[in-house]
Amino acid sequence: MRKQLVSWRHWLGSAVAVGLLSGCSSLPRYGNPELPRTELAPPLDYFSVNWWAPLVAPTLLEYAPREVATPAFDARSKTVIAATRDGVIRGVGPDGQVKWSKNTSTRFAAGATVHDGVAFVPGGDGILYALDAATGEQKWQYAAGESLATVPVVSEGLVLVASESDTLFAVKAADGVWAWQYRRDPPSGFTVRGASAPLVRNGNVYVGFSDGYIVSLSMKDGSANWEKSLSGAGNEFLDVDTTPAMDEHGQLYVASYKNGIYALSGDTGDVVWTNAVSGMTSLLARGQMLFVVGDGRVDAYLAEDGRLLWSHRLGERAGFTPVFAKGMLLVPNQRSLLFLDPKTGQSRVAWNPGAGVSAAPFVAGSQLFVLSNNGCLYSLDFNGLKG
Repeated sequence: MRKQLVSWRHWLGSAVAVGLLSGCSSLPRYGNPELPRTELAPPLDYFSVNWWAPLVAPTLLEYAPREVATPAFDARSKTVIAATRDGVIRGVGPDGQVKWSKNTSTRFAAGATVHDGVAFVPGGDGILYALDAATGEQKWQYAAGESLATVPVVSEGLVLVASESDTLFAVKAADGVWAWQYRRDPPSGFTVRGASAPLVRNGNVYVGFSDGYIVSLSMKDGSANWEKSLSGAGNEFLDVDTTPAMDEHGQLYVASYKNGIYALSGDTGDVVWTNAVSGMTSLLARGQMLFVVGDGRVDAYLAEDGRLLWSHRLGERAGFTPVFAKGMLLVPNQRSLLFLDPKTGQSRVAWNPGAGVSAAPFVAGSQLFVLSNNGCLYSLDFNGLKG
């Protein structure tokens, strides 16, 4: 495994993408750091690249590769857990070298989560793996029998993970023994790729489904507290695939791909407000603002009443799951990783390591771990940014 220490200015290949209010249709693309490069004027010094590690060997017949599983990080062993399109789980050390790997039979639709030194990895092969994050040693596995599609959530001694077939599984974190499951029948028509990861708050689980429903379940046994239809009649593109968010007052935020954004009472599911903007697939709540990402746009809304504050257009591309890092909103959009000012929506940097970014990066303090579409894992350091 080859590893290279580089700085931002030394390997930006073909262009610099810095500017305010830069439209995505005009955002230039950076060259692949594995290829020869030329030095141009450096961009604003937001971050530097500590190391990069090529994990997936390129395939000649593969067109437009995509890596959709966000990496995870074990703070104890300083190990990054990467699940890639070749069906391999890898543990990468703080020097960018692969420490261990485990083969599975198919690509991953979602990344791992690490809890108490254990990496819980949702397999596209329908198996939930529990691995020692430092060594890769398998502790247990649970055969769900359905391709798993969300980052696992660990809470109250249970691991929760949803499948592409609209089943939410709950297994015991200690030994992988089944605890309960909740299933809905998918609609007969077309659905949006992806699934809603569960949100756990105050003994309740909130999760969306492809039939357009958001449900509240008891964490204890998976029984339903309430269910709410957000997408109305029909049988196509009804998905509620956004992972729900909840504020400190118990207000729940979620989006229907068909009908738009909703604020609901977490206790009853009653609608507080709605904004009819379709095509949204992920959201993130931060303070008094709600950031929503989807087909061709990134929006910011006032969480109190759903009023639109700004919108950043992505052209024909779709945005993927955003994260907050050092006061910036980071949005993968397959072509690049956008650094947006959360107050204005202005683009500060668009970073493309070579083949774009689709997976959400993982933030660990001042470090950022990014898995690019060409299967390279990057360790970035923020350079003194506050937030």
